[in-house]
Amino acid sequence: MKNLRIGIVGGGGMGRVHFANWQVVENASVVALCDTAPSAADTAAQWGVPLYRSITQMVQECDLDAVDICTPTFLHHDMVMESLNLGMDTICEKPIALHYADAKEMLDTAQAKGCHLYIAQVLQFTKEIQALRQLVKSEEYGKVLDASFERLSAAPRWAVGGWLFDKSKSGLLPFDLHIHDLDVIVSLFGKPERFTINTCHGRGKTYAEHLRIDYDFGDKHVNGEAAWFNADSPWTARWRVYFENAVVINDGKTMTAYTFDAPPRVFDTKDEVEISTGINVPPCGWYYNELKHFAQCIREGVPTPYVSQEQLLTVMEILEEVSKWT
Repeated sequence: MKNLRIGIVGGGGMGRVHFANWQVVENASVVALCDTAPSAADTAAQWGVPLYRSITQMVQECDLDAVDICTPTFLHHDMVMESLNLGMDTICEKPIALHYADAKEMLDTAQAKGCHLYIAQVLQFTKEIQALRQLVKSEEYGKVLDASFERLSAAPRWAVGGWLFDKSKSGLLPFDLHIHDLDVIVSLFGKPERFTINTCHGRGKTYAEHLRIDYDFGDKHVNGEAAWFNADSPWTARWRVYFENAVVINDGKTMTAYTFDAPPRVFDTKDEVEISTGINVPPCGWYYNELKHFAQCIREGVPTPYVSQEQLLTVMEILEEVSKWT
C-alpha cells in the first residue's frame, strides 16, 4: 500500500489534532507544514518536518499526495482554491467556507481540476452517528417522527486573538457549533421545507449567545440548539431521535434505544483508537476515523459518501440565512 505524503496547513489547535491522528493512520505521513505564525518554526521542529510559508512553495518542493488545511475559517476559501489550482486533493476542516458562493466555487474548482475536496465534518465519522444513520435508513424502529440535537459550550475565550468572536472570520455560533448538528440533520433527512429561529444575548454582547432552530420537514420536526454561554458551563453534546417504535438517546456518553416489551438496547460506540486532542474535546477516535477514511478515498480516487456536495451546499444555504439573525 502506498504511503500517503500529507502537507498540513496551519499548526494551531486543529493542525495539532490532525498531526497527532495522522501519526496513527497506517501508511500515511505528515511531511511538511505550511504556516506563517511566529511559533510555526518551533511546531515544524517538534514535528520533524520542513516549514513553508506558502501552499504553492510547499506543493512545488514536496512530493505530496494531499494538502490538509486546518486554519481558521476565514482562510479556508483562498487556501483551498490555491491547493486545488495546484492540482492537489485537499482536506479542509469545517466549515467549508462562510458563504454559499465561496463553497460552490471551491467545489466547482475541485471538479474542474479533477481533484477531490474532503470537508472534515467529523460527526459523520463517530460511531454514534454511524449507528443512527443505519437506524434511519433501515427503519428498524419505524420512521422518524421527531428529533432534537443539542450542542452547548462556554464562550470560546480560549480562541487566539479572539477571532471566533469576529463574525467576518468565524461566522459565530452557527458556523462554529450548530453546523455540526445541521450537517447531520441534512445528511439524514435532506433539506427542510422551512425553519424558524430564536436567539438571545446579554447586554453588551453583539452576537447571539444561544440559538434554537426548528426545522420543518413536513412529516417531522427537528430541533437544533447551540450556545456559547457567558458562564463556565461544561461541554454538552447530545441528541434524541423519536422513531415510531422507539426513542433513541445519546446523552453524550451512551447511546441507548428504549422500546416497550424489551430491555434498553445500549449501542457499542467505543472507538477502537482513542487519541488525545489537546483541545476542548476529550480523547476520541473521531479524527482518526475521519482521516483514515479520507486516506482511503484519496488512494482510490473517489469522493467520500458521507459529506456530499449537495449536503455541503444545503448546509451553507441554511447557515447564511441563520447568520442574518446572529
